[in-house]
Amino acid sequence: MRSDVAPPIQATEPQAGTVDGVNNGTQIIKIAAAWLMIFMLGIAAAIVTITLVNKEEFGPKSTVSSYLDALKDGNGAKAMGLLHAEKPGANAAALDGKALALSQEKLSDVKIADPTDAPDGQKNVTVSYTLDGTPLSTDFRLTPGSKRWLFFDSWDMVPSKLPTITASVVNANQASINGAAANMPDGKNSFAVFYPGSYELEYRSALFAAPPVTRNVSGPAQPIPAVGLATGPTSDLLAQVDSTIHKYLDECAKQAVLMPTGCPMSAATNNRVTSDVTWSVLEYPAITISPFGGQWILAPLSVKAEVSYEEQDLFTGIVAKAKNAEDFGFTAKLAISGTTVSVTPVVSY
Repeated sequence: MRSDVAPPIQATEPQAGTVDGVNNGTQIIKIAAAWLMIFMLGIAAAIVTITLVNKEEFGPKSTVSSYLDALKDGNGAKAMGLLHAEKPGANAAALDGKALALSQEKLSDVKIADPTDAPDGQKNVTVSYTLDGTPLSTDFRLTPGSKRWLFFDSWDMVPSKLPTITASVVNANQASINGAAANMPDGKNSFAVFYPGSYELEYRSALFAAPPVTRNVSGPAQPIPAVGLATGPTSDLLAQVDSTIHKYLDECAKQAVLMPTGCPMSAATNNRVTSDVTWSVLEYPAITISPFGGQWILAPLSVKAEVSYEEQDLFTGIVAKAKNAEDFGFTAKLAISGTTVSVTPVVSY
């Protein structure tokens, strides 16, 4: 009897190439997913970075801060470019350099507030500060500008007009604003200024000066009171004139006669003078110089002088001491050419 026995069946081993392919595919997917995650995180980080940079470095506050820095640095060209302000037909002495930088020295406690929404997609930025001891604030309106490097914002200030300070000076054709010299045609001029800032106007020369007047400016629409520089004589000029008048009166007092020639003092008697006549000045005039009709004039002068002598009565023959003190008035003409001063006394008999 024949018996057929089937050969044993052997298990088939999986092909190595197939398993490796599956593993490689899975690994590639994981790597791709990881890179995709990194890419998405990078994009998210870039968006966050751009947002933060736009807010802190390229936002409305940044434009306002740059403007304030330009004022502090005395960089008028940069400040004008940022402010986009219309320059009025006024003197520009305070719009640049040291005069502009000085306008910020009395500014303290400066705080730039976060932007607030304004009409037409604009933003409003308020700057609060203390100016010369007074709390003030200034509002700046900004509008979106063109993108920088495709992603970053820019903000431009809405154009405004620079404020002006109108000034006049008595009997002078020059003045200064924050130390910068400026012409004053016919004694008048107006000065364009940036804001916020403090501006000091004055006039000073060797012979005449006007006390400084300060104007604090916080915005373009602020009404600014006109400045009137009240020029008057310096102590040097008063001393020169006083010395001249003293010498003149001292020379008059040296004349040993009852009526010194060309002098305001005089005396008279009906008796015969029997001794030398002696004059002495008891009080010299007070010197006052004032403007009048575009010129400088001396106020009327008064000197108190005493005369003494001996006299003999023509009827009795008695000799007695005579002494008399009296106030005598006179005037003097003042002529000034540059730093040269001349004083001419005028006596009326």
